[in-house]
Amino acid sequence: MHPSHGHDMALVNGISRIGYMRGGQSARWKDEDMADVFTQKATGFIEKNKEQPFFLYFATQDIHVPRVPHPRFTGKTAMGPRGDAIAEMDWCVGELLATLDRLKLTDKTLIVFSSDNGPVIDDGYKDDAVAKLGDHKAAGPWRGGKYSLYEGGTRVPFIVRWPGRVKPGVSDALMCQMDFYATFAALVGTPLTDAERKDSENHLPALLGEAPNGRATLIEHASGLGVRAGSWKYLPPKPGPKRSANTNVELGNDPQGQLFDLAKDPGETKNLAPSQPDKVAELAAILEQTRNARRLP
Repeated sequence: MHPSHGHDMALVNGISRIGYMRGGQSARWKDEDMADVFTQKATGFIEKNKEQPFFLYFATQDIHVPRVPHPRFTGKTAMGPRGDAIAEMDWCVGELLATLDRLKLTDKTLIVFSSDNGPVIDDGYKDDAVAKLGDHKAAGPWRGGKYSLYEGGTRVPFIVRWPGRVKPGVSDALMCQMDFYATFAALVGTPLTDAERKDSENHLPALLGEAPNGRATLIEHASGLGVRAGSWKYLPPKPGPKRSANTNVELGNDPQGQLFDLAKDPGETKNLAPSQPDKVAELAAILEQTRNARRLP
């Protein structure tokens, strides 16, 4: 697996890495074993705390580069290391769910499955991810991907599972991971001060599928700042390259500014800014107010 564009600052387990890593030989890791170690630690934690309320944050490493799944997953898909790593991640999640089932905790356990950004295929390693992608659209109907201010970069998987409380369904409520803090605090009955809450909003009814609406507005951040308000999305004028030099992903830069109605145009194909100056002014004011209040760049 050969690195490219900046993944060549240190060598661990025979693989080039981002960042400079010196010494600490006893703390070095073997990529192939990480999924097993993390999953064993997580299931062990659940076992230990099965008689009391617990919180577990399980961060999967599998599909992030470098993609080096355990040998038992190698070749399990036709998509190379990236596909095999996704299969490994699926196994990890399955082990957690099976543990909850075995301990009879499923109905009273809230699970949130999400991601930190949209997809990227080639992010520094030559692992056939691009060559074997075929016609698959990793971002689905959304434009852009990781690093992009378009929906493909900022809209992420967000699955809630709580059989004893949440009914199956699909929600269009606007919410972000920053809201987890205030929402989970409300769930367990912990009061928060304004200073503790900061930018987090409590949207427990939306999270549980008991209310159709979440946030009124949301500031998005990737290659710059943008704002969502209902189905409207505004990206302010921003010079710069149209695409990332490394990943060829559309970044969302445009010197004229962009306005989209995601209800009618989820793929952000039609810029309505020239024909909707009032809506541009409305959303630009929201963004500017937030920027000034939070001292954002």
